[in-house]
Amino acid sequence: MITCGIKLTHDGAVALFEKNKLIFSVEMEKINNNARFSNISDLESVEEVLKSFNYNIRDVDKFIIDGWGKNEQDALNFNQKLIIKDGFNYLKIFQQNDEFLLPVNGYFEDNLKADTLAPLSFNGLKIGCHNLSYDSYLHTAGHIMGSYMASPFAVNHESSFILVWDGGMFPHLYFLDSDTGRLTNLGVLFNLLGSIYAQFAQYFKPFKTEKGTKRDPALAGIIMAYIAFGKFQEKLFPLFESALQKCAQTPVGLSNAFASHFKSLAGELFESPDILYNFHIFLKNNLLKNLESIVLKSKIKNRNLCFSGGCALNIKWNSDIRLSGIFDKVFVPPFPNDSGSALGSACCAIFNDQGYNHIDWNVYSGPEIIINDPYPGWTKKDCSIVELAKLLYSSEEPVIFLNSRAEIGPRALGNRSIIASPTSTSIKDILNEVKIREDYRPISPICKEDKAPEIFEPGTKDPYMLFDHFVKDRWIEKIPAVIHIDKTARLQTVSVFDNELIYSLLDEFEKLSSIPVLCNTSANLKGSGFFPDVYSATKWNKVNYVWCNNMLYEKSEKIRYNLG
Repeated sequence: MITCGIKLTHDGAVALFEKNKLIFSVEMEKINNNARFSNISDLESVEEVLKSFNYNIRDVDKFIIDGWGKNEQDALNFNQKLIIKDGFNYLKIFQQNDEFLLPVNGYFEDNLKADTLAPLSFNGLKIGCHNLSYDSYLHTAGHIMGSYMASPFAVNHESSFILVWDGGMFPHLYFLDSDTGRLTNLGVLFNLLGSIYAQFAQYFKPFKTEKGTKRDPALAGIIMAYIAFGKFQEKLFPLFESALQKCAQTPVGLSNAFASHFKSLAGELFESPDILYNFHIFLKNNLLKNLESIVLKSKIKNRNLCFSGGCALNIKWNSDIRLSGIFDKVFVPPFPNDSGSALGSACCAIFNDQGYNHIDWNVYSGPEIIINDPYPGWTKKDCSIVELAKLLYSSEEPVIFLNSRAEIGPRALGNRSIIASPTSTSIKDILNEVKIREDYRPISPICKEDKAPEIFEPGTKDPYMLFDHFVKDRWIEKIPAVIHIDKTARLQTVSVFDNELIYSLLDEFEKLSSIPVLCNTSANLKGSGFFPDVYSATKWNKVNYVWCNNMLYEKSEKIRYNLG
């Protein structure tokens, strides 16, 4: 049984399974240096992705399309026209320049008793010369099943709570019973959309924007870094609470109403970093308080949690949940935002139709790196992992590292990364400068899993870079490049089973430096997905070295860095 999941709106992607084994999941942003968060506006893209993995339309037994929202403005913000008529949602799609309306399921359930995992069946999916039938699941359902079926709980046949919170919905808790396969809707935690994290910040410097300005979809991550400048201000919390109570019954425009009311209360009494830091804490406190309350009321003894939706990219909230004691184990997939929606929607069908409760998957299931000629002005030579480790150690310069298949989800986890020695105090500034990022943005450490507890707290296994870790005092001067303002790090651990090549590189670097850590940030053009090939990585011309499949590409006219 071959199942193909499709996400048409922002973070557009195509995912293919044979039975419950993931063959690929390809996001549009990871093809041809496409813009981040690209949608699928033309269904020809689906056929092209299938062909790139030697599949064609006739090979697919079932097509599944992710549902979309009731908010037409949200669709417009991501250049995807949503039309609502006769009680159905339609997306405006192109196929070979022919425009047509494609009906899809909705965003989330209408009530607690609704069957979250019930599909709608349609006809009229035009791909190539084919006119196909397809099923469509609620957008929420894709987050639920993608996170659960990828989790170790599903593999071990364990039940789990599932928290879903993304930009278009309130935080919502479910429970999936592994014995019965029943999904129970436990309701909303509180009435704040996930988008409020970024929308609220746009009322304050340095993120203040004019009314009607289109929001940067990557803003939430920038804010998460910026709040490290803030200080705890207890006086802010009654103001947040007052704004929430005032606007609780304002579902349309809630985020803006909340921010406006808060600003009228706070005036100019507080600094922006303090406001944003304490708002982050306010949301965290509400999240934990209501999670605990609903879990206790449910009287369910199981204490596993899967967390999905865009808000699950907030590493500080993830860590707070894990440390809260509410749950014994917490799993966040590497694709918690909509980059996992094609995969998740396919999981719904695999769960319902084939009876599988878990998937066989690997985070490196994106497109294969394209090895082509470098941009003019670059030379190439053979370069082993041992030689690359020596280059990183001796030069202390950044190297673009391209290997095999790309990661799925938004994090570069070694196969589409810029790596560097973490020992230089200036490498963080260099990397932020070449990537045209704010100077306070952190650079992540990638570390051998077996050595992480020596360096980080808690230093537990974290292969997807989704939790906050503190750097232990005795390591602060040794690895300054990967330490954030608040002495934390967005750690990625690597074992030989996760990524043998990266583990070998870390091992060789440790032999030279006694440090089993490297800097790791994504290799991409600003505003685009990961580099798809050698040519575009070398054409970028912002670093002197690109490594790909045991070949080193070297810039003829070197950039001179101030490594200090």
